[in-house]
Amino acid sequence: MPRIGVVGTKAGWSSERLAATIAERTGERLLIEMQGVSLDLPGGSAWFQGIDLRDLDALIVKKIGARYAPDLLDRLEILRFLHERGLPIFSAPGRILRVLNRLSCTITLQAAGVPMPPLTITEDPAMAQRAVERYGAAVFKPLFTTKARGMRLIEAGPAAAAEIAEYHARHRLMYIQQKIELPGRDLGVVFLGGRYLTTYARRIPQNSWNSTTYFGGRYEAHDPSSETLALAERAQALFGLDFTCVDVAETDEGPVVFEVSAFGGFRGILEAREIDAAAALADHVLAELRR
Repeated sequence: MPRIGVVGTKAGWSSERLAATIAERTGERLLIEMQGVSLDLPGGSAWFQGIDLRDLDALIVKKIGARYAPDLLDRLEILRFLHERGLPIFSAPGRILRVLNRLSCTITLQAAGVPMPPLTITEDPAMAQRAVERYGAAVFKPLFTTKARGMRLIEAGPAAAAEIAEYHARHRLMYIQQKIELPGRDLGVVFLGGRYLTTYARRIPQNSWNSTTYFGGRYEAHDPSSETLALAERAQALFGLDFTCVDVAETDEGPVVFEVSAFGGFRGILEAREIDAAAALADHVLAELRR
């Protein structure tokens, strides 16, 4: 059987589930935390707890770290070196690099004409305030975040300038997206190997603007329109990830994309659709290795 390592986080629900699933398929459980990996150059050995990752048959990247941050890009560069030396990695690190940074993902989507909510990207607080006044209300999003941590809703009004200044003190470049009206939910449209797998919804809690489970949202089943599915498929195809989830909102003007996920979550798929995404991904990787 092939030796397959899972790059993830210990005690992370999806990482542990995928590592256990791979162990069921191959007889070996190997969960690799990137902060424990050392790369020796120019030789190219990459050590984790006495194992040279070059000796594995493949790696599956589920999570690069517990919190999204710029240093995750450095960890991906280590994996990119191994991949370019011939180690199969799912998804390819160079492809993950294009979506991990929110700005890089957005520029790729916008350059391809994928509809997204109106947004402003600026380092100038005065320009940020004008954007908020123009939008009426805007969501300020860190470039590296998951489950909406660090996001802030700022509404036009006398308090906006002070709120923007406070946010700008922590985030030099501001990613400002117009708050749009949602029909009580947004969607996660899931793809495996570039093919559509399923869709789930995140129900927005009452009196909240945010649908993530971190803010009290809950998962439920949802069947997207053909227009929504076509848009999500077009968005994910720009990145070529082995497993991903496209965050989409269905609005009165048509569907819009928020982002394409670097990794995609397993829990929403299981709770809303009773689909074991870890098993699906493991079988996909094994099939690719056999080919």
